[in-house]
Amino acid sequence: MAASKKQVSYKDAGVDIDEADRAVALIRRHARQTFTQGVLTDIGSFGAGFQLAGYKQPVLISSADGVGTKLKIAFATGRHDTIGEDLVNHCVNDIAVQGAMPLFFLDYFATGKLDAEVAGQVIGGVARGCQRNGLALIGGETAEMPGLYAGGEYDLAGFIVGAVERRTMLTAANVSIGDVLLGLPSNGLHTNGYSLARRLLFEEAGYNPKQKLPWDSKLTLADELLKVHRSYLRPLRALIDHKMLKAAAHITGGGITDNLPRILPPGVSANIETKSWRVPPIFDHLRELGHIANNEYRRTFNLGIGMILVISRRSLAGAADLLDRLEEKYYQIGQVVEAARARVLYK
Repeated sequence: MAASKKQVSYKDAGVDIDEADRAVALIRRHARQTFTQGVLTDIGSFGAGFQLAGYKQPVLISSADGVGTKLKIAFATGRHDTIGEDLVNHCVNDIAVQGAMPLFFLDYFATGKLDAEVAGQVIGGVARGCQRNGLALIGGETAEMPGLYAGGEYDLAGFIVGAVERRTMLTAANVSIGDVLLGLPSNGLHTNGYSLARRLLFEEAGYNPKQKLPWDSKLTLADELLKVHRSYLRPLRALIDHKMLKAAAHITGGGITDNLPRILPPGVSANIETKSWRVPPIFDHLRELGHIANNEYRRTFNLGIGMILVISRRSLAGAADLLDRLEEKYYQIGQVVEAARARVLYK
């Protein structure tokens, strides 16, 4: 068959370079507002440069993550301005629990057909998260890949780098029997458990995103599901600066059951008092809708605890006072004990 003589452009194949340029211009404006003194290059460079200063024996702590199927809630509601902040806060928490101070962030935004306005909203949320956590958005990738994503959908991932003095890293080696566990509250699902939540709420129960909450008529289901994943950097840094924090666990996918053991040394377990904090209504509602077994329930959702701090008993009063002064709510949810049949014991 003879080849067609019709001219075919990149735009005909589904990639609009002009729209990409418009998106990059919006992104550059957001990103520049986050630049810190360490940033050496502008947005658009082939690589991002950052000068590390002020450390004697620096250890770089890095992490990469996404926001999972919480993206589906953004697609369904057309609300794209908070999902980027979710991403940043999740990544910040992941390195902060090792004692790291966030330095810079890079994002990856991919879609089938690029809409510069949507991309600008998403990356605007990323920039806002970076500003609030004091780190720089120094680069990233915006990819238009026709045929790979459904119409109106995109994927989002983040990459973070922080630094900590080697001698002050928070590790499992710091944890001892008798240490107290303090829980800092989450404000909802954060960025985990959304596949099950969407199945139960939208497919099984037949709800829609605009539905009012049974326990709060001022909020819709979309409001609840799009609550921004909290950053715990401020209380963590305050406790670290006062030498009161021995270790910390970010409670994400896997819940307390799977995340708390990641900071426990061999030979110990953790006792968790399940009645020591109030589980937010969204979780109880999901459990009722799906008749979810306790083990599954605890491994899917954070159940109202987004961060667990390990504090020595002698530092407990000081840590509690410091958290009170920060107006940071906390619960004493358990303690570290001798090794038992399970790494996490629920009472």
